[in-house]
Amino acid sequence: MNNKLKLFFAALALMAFGCSCNHKPDSSATDYTITPDAGANYKAGDKIDIKVGYRTGSKVDSVVYLLDSVKFASSKDTAGISLKTDTIGLGIRIITAKVYEGGKSNEVSTNVLLLAAKAPARYTYKVEKVFPHDTAAYTEGLQYVDGVLYESTGDYKHSSIRKVDLNTGKVLQETKLDEKYFGEGLSVIGDKVVQLTWKEKVGFVYDKNTLKLLNNFTNNVGPEGWGMCYDGTKLYMDDSTNRIWFLDKNDYHQIGHIDVCDDKQQIDSINELEYINGKIYANVYQTDNILVVNPKTGAVEQIIDMKEIYPVASRPQDRDWNNNVLNGIAWDAKGQRLFVTGKKWPHLYQVKFVPVP
Repeated sequence: MNNKLKLFFAALALMAFGCSCNHKPDSSATDYTITPDAGANYKAGDKIDIKVGYRTGSKVDSVVYLLDSVKFASSKDTAGISLKTDTIGLGIRIITAKVYEGGKSNEVSTNVLLLAAKAPARYTYKVEKVFPHDTAAYTEGLQYVDGVLYESTGDYKHSSIRKVDLNTGKVLQETKLDEKYFGEGLSVIGDKVVQLTWKEKVGFVYDKNTLKLLNNFTNNVGPEGWGMCYDGTKLYMDDSTNRIWFLDKNDYHQIGHIDVCDDKQQIDSINELEYINGKIYANVYQTDNILVVNPKTGAVEQIIDMKEIYPVASRPQDRDWNNNVLNGIAWDAKGQRLFVTGKKWPHLYQVKFVPVP
């Protein structure tokens, strides 16, 4: 989770979003234009009117329209079309018109940003109980299963996967990673535990009972490995951006994705994940926010402000508080308890989310 890398990927995303994305197979493509303008914002449910502009004297045979390279409409005239967005995923979407004229085809493209239809509900928290947490644990993944906390820790030379006693904070079992790996998110899947690494493009699979390493796999999904959670059918993984990938639970290949947006913007740096009652709960790196995300659309439905859960005034001054931030969400499905913590924090908090008055 290097800040320079984050800024680099953010810059690439801005460059991609800001460009007109006009594809020009040959010089005649400059004779066509397309609206809406690149970078236009819409909200889910809006109608996007798409119109191709032609040079004087054009005799167009047909126009095929594509959304992210997938055909969604065609026309025999130049009147333009409308695109309904109520079933389209959020995020940056590329609209392309392939114009057929005189036996030749040319493409002209634009991009739009599709945002959530409405603003997320605002929540705060109530602390119900406080538990100890290992201040050496740079928490990257957290899950509560069968009365035990499973925790993945990061930092080169200090990364591990461990079982932790909730009440004492003591490590019950631990498998340390080779010092060249930086541990990231984890998910318990049946009798196995899957763990990501940050930049190493490797994932590890452990026996749930013993934490013995069973095998590893190549993870080329996204620029980095960050958080992970599991809905009982598929895995969700984020990668430092606003994208959450869907992974096959058996061989971990990519099977889909959503892009996380609220009603105003994309939200980058989605971090530790937990799947709770049909929604994805997500930390946002270097913020005090937890998001509740619709896993079908990517829309942020709730924002929980966790500011001061670990009071700033009580924090040791010798720590790097830009990186030792809120991170870690675990759900006790049987006891209906929600736990949160942070990187190298001394406490793990049992909390309840409540609407902002």
